[in-house]
Amino acid sequence: MNIGIFIYENAEVLDFSGPFEVFSTASRLSNPEGLFHVFLVAEENASVCARGGYNINPHYDFNNHPKIDLLIVVGGIHTEEMKKTKVIDWVSTTSKSATIVASVCTGAFLLAKAGLLSNLKVTTHWEDIEDLRNAYPDLTVIENQRWVDQGKFVTSGGISAGIDMSLHLVSRVVDLELAEKTARQMEFEWSKNS
Repeated sequence: MNIGIFIYENAEVLDFSGPFEVFSTASRLSNPEGLFHVFLVAEENASVCARGGYNINPHYDFNNHPKIDLLIVVGGIHTEEMKKTKVIDWVSTTSKSATIVASVCTGAFLLAKAGLLSNLKVTTHWEDIEDLRNAYPDLTVIENQRWVDQGKFVTSGGISAGIDMSLHLVSRVVDLELAEKTARQMEFEWSKNS
C-alpha cells in the first residue's frame, strides 16, 4: 500500500513525522514485512523548510510520485498552500484515486478547500475549530476528538493526534494486533478511542 504524505513550507514537523513513523514501523512489523511504502510528496523536487527551521527532502514531487492509496495532508502554516491552485487541484485529483484520504491538524482546511469534506463530520487542531466552522459551514466540526473517521475521509486533531489516527488506520487497513504492536514498538500510549 502506497502512503503519500503531502508536505510544504512551514508544515508542522510531527504532523508528517508521526504518521511516517507509524506506517514505516508497522511495515517493518507486518507479516509479510513491507506492507506499507510510505513517502513524502512536495509540490516541487526541493528541500522543504518545516516549522522550527526543520529542513526535509521530499521523496517525490507532484509530477513523479507513485500512485497513492492513502493520502495524508498535514497541517502547519497552511494559509499559503490554500492560495495555490496547483496544490488544491493536486489534492483533489489525488484524492479521487486514493482509497483513504486523511488530514492531520489544519490539513483539514486543504481538504475542505478542495471540496472533499462537504457534509462530513471532521476535526482539526483545537485552536482552529472555530475558523474551520466559519470558513466551511457545510462541515460538522467535532471538538475534543483525536480523530474522526468518515470512511474514505479521516481527519485528526493537532500534531500528536496524527499518530493516534495513523494507528487507527493501521488497525482498519490491517488489524488491531499490528496497530498495537506498532504502538508498543514506538513506546507510544495509543488513545484507541477517537
